[in-house]
Amino acid sequence: MILNLPNALALLRVAMAPLMYLFLVDRDSSLFSGMHSSWLDYFAALLFVLASTTDFFDGFIARSWNQKTELGAILDPLADKMLVLAAFLGLMMMGRANPWAIYLILTREFFITGIRVASASKGYSVSASMAGKVKTVTQMFAIGFLMMNWPFANLLLWIAVILTLYSGFEYISAYAKKAYK
Repeated sequence: MILNLPNALALLRVAMAPLMYLFLVDRDSSLFSGMHSSWLDYFAALLFVLASTTDFFDGFIARSWNQKTELGAILDPLADKMLVLAAFLGLMMMGRANPWAIYLILTREFFITGIRVASASKGYSVSASMAGKVKTVTQMFAIGFLMMNWPFANLLLWIAVILTLYSGFEYISAYAKKAYK
């Protein structure tokens, strides 16, 4: 079955990303006339939390119910990147996120995606490390804090940058060990 529950959840995340982005950057639209900007923050944050939750559940269900598919292997990381890209670009456009921090995070994400493609073309995969998982959680918290315009949000963003770069170097090292053994 191609469109199983995990894949449907990933597709839901794909759909939530542009909607969340809309709440972040299209605040002057007639669609939101009369709505206080804090409510747009709340709606964007709610969508982000819901989408992030689907990320956890689609992976959990795919593993637990033995519903891993080729489509899911492509769709899940794509949905993750779309969500993070929409959030960080929206926050940067709002002036809440430092452009250099966003540049570093997104560059690493695209670079590692390229390495994954190269690995897959050679018939092997490089799994995410614990640092990569911690990086993801830290990025999610940073995004949430930035959306809500909470104190220490930018500090958390820079911690996410450091973890993002570190986990990227780990990923490159693991790839190099497999590719050049």
